[in-house]
Parts: sequence; structure tokens; C-alpha cells
Amino acid sequence: MQVVGYETGASGDGPPTLLVSDSSLVREELLSGTELEYTLGDRHCAGTFDGSTHIPCARPGTPYCDVHTSTWVCARCTGTCLKDEMDCHEEHAVYLAAFAPATFKVGVTREWRLRTRLREQGADRAAHLQTVKDGRIARELEAEIAETFTDRVRVPAKVRNLHRTVDESAWLDALSLFDPLDTFAFEYGFELSSAPVRETLASGTVVGTQGRVLVLERAGTAYATDMRDLVGYELKRGATDRSLQSSLGTF
Repeated sequence: MQVVGYETGASGDGPPTLLVSDSSLVREELLSGTELEYTLGDRHCAGTFDGSTHIPCARPGTPYCDVHTSTWVCARCTGTCLKDEMDCHEEHAVYLAAFAPATFKVGVTREWRLRTRLREQGADRAAHLQTVKDGRIARELEAEIAETFTDRVRVPAKVRNLHRTVDESAWLDALSLFDPLDTFAFEYGFELSSAPVRETLASGTVVGTQGRVLVLERAGTAYATDMRDLVGYELKRGATDRSLQSSLGTF
């Protein structure tokens, strides 16, 4: 039994889910209150998964080996197409996403995916800055705005501030540089009184998910796991018995 993927639930067509390959595919729904009872074993390449069929791979690379790792060149684009032929000929949205308390990230996505993309990242707030006719123009604008705001927020930084809210004054100052087409505020269905402890585990009571961050509770401590870090692990049924760091609030 192996974790072969995850779904954040951001698209609205189902709850957040861990995808587990056993004799058949198991979709482990990550709804609040769900009890996960898995112990992590060895980790190796998750192989390939087409949405219904999993083809395993025993190579040691994680979460995917060199054979099964693909590079999305569009992620490195700044306006000069890196493909043999440009194919992003549809409207793109340029956005500014807010992560508590005051980290603001510029990004681009296909216009029709805007809300989904923001929720995939676990944004707390966001602003739709502009819609342009293709990806090339969007990436050019992104590169310009990235001189002022970051274009990347790492998961550890999100976890450290998962219990905080967006600094309203700082957010309004950031927006004052633009004339947004729309603004958004996102809720993920849970609140924390303190920062969760970072751990990689699949054992505990589901508190909730925010983007690809899964929050689990065990013995009074909230733990945050990057679901990408679970991909490739072999699972054994039964809650882990390994020693875990506790938050100060449990003492």
C-alpha cells in the first residue's frame, strides 16, 4: 500500500483526498474529524497514476524517480516562451495572493482557474489584478510585479503562520499599487490557536487542509504535513507509535 498522490479539493469537485494504491485505488477523504491510522514505511518513487490506474515503480527517487519526473517549463517562463511552439493562447489572470500575516505573492493562471489556483496554494486573501489575452503577456507582467512582491512562498513559511490572519493594513497598502478587478477572502473551515508542529505523518484526527497542508491532531497537539511529502511512502495500517514533538500548549 503506497501514497501515490493527493487532491486538495480546491476545484470543488470533491473533498481533499489522499490517493492510496493497494490492490485497488483507495481515496482517503480528509474531512474534518476523519481518523487516519497509518504508519509510514519505506519511501520510493510513486510511479505513474492516470486518475484511475496506478503503475508502481520501485526506483529510489522521491516522490518520483528521474524516469517519472516531468518538468513544466511554463513555471520558469518570464515572457520568452521556452517551448518549441507557444501554446498558451487563452486569457490569463495576473493575481496577488496574501498569506498571513503579510506575505504577498504575484502569480498567473488561466483566467477560468483563478479561484481554484488560489485555493490550491492555500491563499488567505487574493486580488485579481488584470486579465490579458495570453500567457506570454501574463508572465511579462508577473516578472515586473515580482520586482516588488515575491513570486514564491514555501510551504514551511505557510505552516509557521497557519494560525495567524492577514495584516489588514499591509494588505491594503499592497493593493493601493493596483486597481484590482476583484478581491477574494478564503476560509478553510478550521482555526488554530498556535502554529502547528511540522511533521510528516498520516496518523491522527483530521483538523482540516489548507492548500496542500494537512493538519492533524494527536494528543492535544496540531501537526502540519505537506501532502506532497507523503507521496511515495509505503503505508501500514495502524497509528504510528513513534515519538512526536509536542506543542508547548500541551504542557
